Amino acid sequence: MVAINPKKNLHFGKNPPEINLNSNLKRWFSRNIGLWKSNRTYYLDEPQKTYNLNMNIDIKALESKSEWESHYKFTWYPEKKYNFFDENPQYKERGEMRAFLKGHQLMRENFYLSSDEGISNIKQVDEHEMIFESSYKDWYIIEHTRLVDSDNYRFRVIYSWNKNKLKIVENHHEIKIIE
Repeated sequence: MVAINPKKNLHFGKNPPEINLNSNLKRWFSRNIGLWKSNRTYYLDEPQKTYNLNMNIDIKALESKSEWESHYKFTWYPEKKYNFFDENPQYKERGEMRAFLKGHQLMRENFYLSSDEGISNIKQVDEHEMIFESSYKDWYIIEHTRLVDSDNYRFRVIYSWNKNKLKIVENHHEIKIIE
């Protein structure tokens, strides 16, 4: 029998080594890398109207100075010109967001409806689905994203409240075009 000294592998001092605690989360995000065609339906409270759009989302992994943080870049743009953006100028027709994982949080450089940086708390439903919960300014947002059929499809549903009133409901059916 070999005696194990539990203190032998402990590091004490100012700079203990970082430990990767979110490998499931990193693995899930890596399954989302690629170019996606996003067929979207927006239900807006004001004006009470429904819109259907086709957008593209390109998700890339970025190099990081820290091997323990996974960095990503999300770029979106429309498939064609839509009146939706003229009628609803608060929405960004195209844009980019950079973010990185820190524990079970997504640290965002900005949000879709704001240039403010912020945090999305992440809850893992199972190996295929994550729930993102965010709040900034007067917005509270819950987003469910589920990978389907060997990661070739995604389904996202997003609920956005402004000042405790549900303002936007979105359904996104997405098809991976390029890995």
